[in-house]
Amino acid sequence: MKYGVNDKGYYGDFGGAYIPEMLYPNVEELREQYLKIIHDADFIAEFDQLLKDYVGRPSPLYRAKRFSEKYGANIFFKREDLNHTGSHKINNAIGQILLAIRLGKKRIIAETGAGQHGVATATVCALKGIECVVYMGEVDMERQAPNVSRMKMLGAKVVPAKSGSKTLKDATNEALRDWIGNPVDTHYIIGSVVGPYPYPDMVARFQSIISLEAKKQLLEQTGKELPEYVMACVGGGSNAMGMFYHFLNDEKVNLVAVEAAGKGVDSGHSAATTFLGREGVLHGSRTILMQTDDGQVVEPYSISAGLDYPGIGPQHAHLYKINRAQYVSITDDEALQAGLLCSQLEGIIPAIETAHALAYLEKMTFKPDDNVVICLSGRGDKDLDTYIKYFNF
Repeated sequence: MKYGVNDKGYYGDFGGAYIPEMLYPNVEELREQYLKIIHDADFIAEFDQLLKDYVGRPSPLYRAKRFSEKYGANIFFKREDLNHTGSHKINNAIGQILLAIRLGKKRIIAETGAGQHGVATATVCALKGIECVVYMGEVDMERQAPNVSRMKMLGAKVVPAKSGSKTLKDATNEALRDWIGNPVDTHYIIGSVVGPYPYPDMVARFQSIISLEAKKQLLEQTGKELPEYVMACVGGGSNAMGMFYHFLNDEKVNLVAVEAAGKGVDSGHSAATTFLGREGVLHGSRTILMQTDDGQVVEPYSISAGLDYPGIGPQHAHLYKINRAQYVSITDDEALQAGLLCSQLEGIIPAIETAHALAYLEKMTFKPDDNVVICLSGRGDKDLDTYIKYFNF
């Protein structure tokens, strides 16, 4: 695959495995085994069966009629919000739990920001009867309280991260510390296309079901399997990578990745990584991240708990650097207004993460026969409190 990973674990200049020596055996075991395991017929059969009967896939490709009229193009929503647990995160969680079982692991750890990955991980651990510990920033635990309750109800232990900005970056640091302390029996289910190789490739493969389905569905509905535009929000970037995956080699397809500008890209309260970031190493891979002149990570900010990450996955960094995908950003205010618009025009309350992608439609111009596919990555139940406070409902 032209835009895929090479045998050293790099996408162009980005990727690799920059890890403490104590983690080397874990990551090396994964690297040696993951492709063999996920291409095994038994694995594929179990993965496909769970996606179908447990998650409810394929998720619909919905032509948003009123959005289409408003923006003057055929706007399609890939409805990942309709998956079991309410987002795309379950696709990867199922893939990784099946992998962990085949590697003989007895304990699962995860990090979560918006809580959707934590819920998905807690869900699959309950399904398979495996111990689950989820690290979550203290700030995120407050703003995503319903998801904390869901994880606990599913039997997971939720551990607050109390350092730094007390958000996703800090939860990831805590999870990595846990893994270093428990290398033999524990598998770390990373929720995005970040971290040391092979995680970015592995997560992208599990999420690629999104674009695989979308191509078939678009062909059925329009007679063409390639849209003019494919759009998704980006924090670490797993829903976007899943949405882009099977369109990467079709260079006629414009890929648009929408980051969180927070209170504005120049406000000092932003998570617009590609705009503000430079090349460096974050959480085990070389990528683009927000950092100070002396290399300290800059605290990101977004009203959306799933997008306030100071970096992007290495494959995204590569696509950005070579201009294969366009990386843009949307402010808190623009995202919240788009969330309200989607609710009132289409009867779908989107996650605030997803609303960032929807908001960028305002800045685009289309031809009437353009087909535009947007990954509706998650549903907005978890964000109702934020919406209510913002709009004074």
